Amino acid sequence: MADSTYKIIELVGTSEKSFEDAAKTAVNAAAKNLKDLRVAEITQLDLKLENGKVTAYRARVKVSFKFHEKK
Repeated sequence: MADSTYKIIELVGTSEKSFEDAAKTAVNAAAKNLKDLRVAEITQLDLKLENGKVTAYRARVKVSFKFHEKK
């Protein structure tokens, strides 16, 4: 494996269904805008509450992608 550099960004995905769908929302958004995605790490999960009821699931996700330097 050649020497490589990766950049990490943090996104928050949301879903009305589940934490899994919330994480997928974040990764899918990253995949539409970035190339060479490598790893996604869920760093935090939380819930949106309204009147004492869960209305949304949120997943904070760190996504890494290969950093390409301009030549």
